[in-house]
Amino acid sequence: MRRLPLPLLVVGLLGGTLALDAAPAADSKAGRPGGAALRYLALGDSYTIGEGVAPAERWPHRLAALLAAEGLPPGSKAVEPPETPEIVARTGWTTDELSAAIAEARPRGPYDLVTLLIGVNDQYRGRSVEEYRPEFRRLLTAAIGFAGGRSERVLVLSIPDWGVTSFGVSSGRSGAQIAREIDAFNAAAKAETERAGFLDITVETRAAGRAAGELVEDGLHPSGKQYARWAKAALPLAKRALAAAAAR
Repeated sequence: MRRLPLPLLVVGLLGGTLALDAAPAADSKAGRPGGAALRYLALGDSYTIGEGVAPAERWPHRLAALLAAEGLPPGSKAVEPPETPEIVARTGWTTDELSAAIAEARPRGPYDLVTLLIGVNDQYRGRSVEEYRPEFRRLLTAAIGFAGGRSERVLVLSIPDWGVTSFGVSSGRSGAQIAREIDAFNAAAKAETERAGFLDITVETRAAGRAAGELVEDGLHPSGKQYARWAKAALPLAKRALAAAAAR
């Protein structure tokens, strides 16, 4: 059987990765006064789990590394930056599948920072914006809950445009139509994200396209090189979120 090049987007494929590095009960005070390290929870799909790249090259891990290198904002209640983000993500997940996985994994908040990137599989499977928006809203509400009810601790990333990748170009689907649908999904997510931060990385994925070094072997997912730019773009928003939370 020919190997499918789109593990993130194929319905029913179980070859992706689920990672939840849940903190043990003994560490439940981390990220609070007297805690040792900031706690960071990343929710998503293959873009968060980093399909095709080493764990250290995933953008949440790179963001954690940048926070470690640059230091936490003044007044942060955590003493140390996060060594490793806690991740609930799997290649192929839609919004409802992520919700189900969160209910099963039961991450233990509160977290100092929560990121959310989800929706590409909803778009790929032909779901409408009207179907996506309430599912995204539910996830955003959950993310804010994991952040201790502090919406300023939550950062949402936009859906990348897979239509410009090598896989997208060879898929037979209209790149213009993919772009319109992703823009509509992102507009809905941004409208729901008034209480939290929102980072548009879609423009970055379109600029990268299918240029050499920008994608992993499957011709679809971003390389560590591209994830490094996502993390760099997310850093000031993450530091702002932490500073705002500390000021309250």
